[in-house]
Amino acid sequence: MSKFSQRSPFGWSNRGGNAITVIEAPVARSYRRRATIAFWVTLGVVGLLAATVASHYTHPIVGALLGGVIGALLGAVLFALIVAWPVLRVFWHWLPEIVLGLAAVYGWTALMQSTPLWGSLLVVALVVGLPAAIGPARRRIMAWIWCLVVRHRLRMCFAAFIATNRSGSLPLILPARPTPAGERVWVWLRPGLSLRDLEADGQVQKLAVACWANEVRVMRASRKYAALIRVDITRREPLADTIVSPLPDYVPTDVPANAPTSPGMPPVGLDLPDVPDEPVTPTDTPRPRKPRNPTTSTSPNGFDPSDYA
Repeated sequence: MSKFSQRSPFGWSNRGGNAITVIEAPVARSYRRRATIAFWVTLGVVGLLAATVASHYTHPIVGALLGGVIGALLGAVLFALIVAWPVLRVFWHWLPEIVLGLAAVYGWTALMQSTPLWGSLLVVALVVGLPAAIGPARRRIMAWIWCLVVRHRLRMCFAAFIATNRSGSLPLILPARPTPAGERVWVWLRPGLSLRDLEADGQVQKLAVACWANEVRVMRASRKYAALIRVDITRREPLADTIVSPLPDYVPTDVPANAPTSPGMPPVGLDLPDVPDEPVTPTDTPRPRKPRNPTTSTSPNGFDPSDYA
């Protein structure tokens, strides 16, 4: 029977004995190492500064002890934040959904407490039914929902098949907004990853498959920072839709039949057999060239002014 020699602090075991890990062990060890370094650096720097300031008001020994306690407390807080950051990062990734869920739960609770049941159901029906019945509002809401979905899909792609740096830090997925063709997401790349890595080996096609899209284009979003890129996700072709031109509405309907037209307009109903076959004679003939006078003096290089007279 195999035994686990080391267990991640963010995992547990089921009845079968298989470990279910929320945070991978290498990532947890990397963050624990960072947290330890941050603790000792904070303890040394903050403790020394606090002890120096406290020594001016109290005994030096009491000031040194007080500075050590302050440095240890701040270092412990920083240690806990760094160790728990892999879990806190998950809450940060799902922050919009968490906020919307809390707003829906607390909004429904406040509505039930202030109105009767039939009134609450009527308000919910109006809030949900009106946007669903109105086409532009429904499409706008669905576009923003797709923005939330795309951010998670891109994060999954970076974690699954796109190379990261040695410590396993994923790129920072910045806000997304809808476009007429799909969605646009800004991404801040971490050290160890560049735009060329996303364009090589068919990574763009893999992104399109993972995002349930037709096409994905990746390009730089800033001339100053190479780490800031833009991901354009295409789901539809807006230029292929049939639209009604508003130009006929500007043409007046009360124009008389004998209204004068612009002299620059071409004739209507003209056919090629109606054009007479008349030879075209040039209007201006070239001027004959004067013969060179052998008695006229020329320049040493053969230039004769009479040729241009």
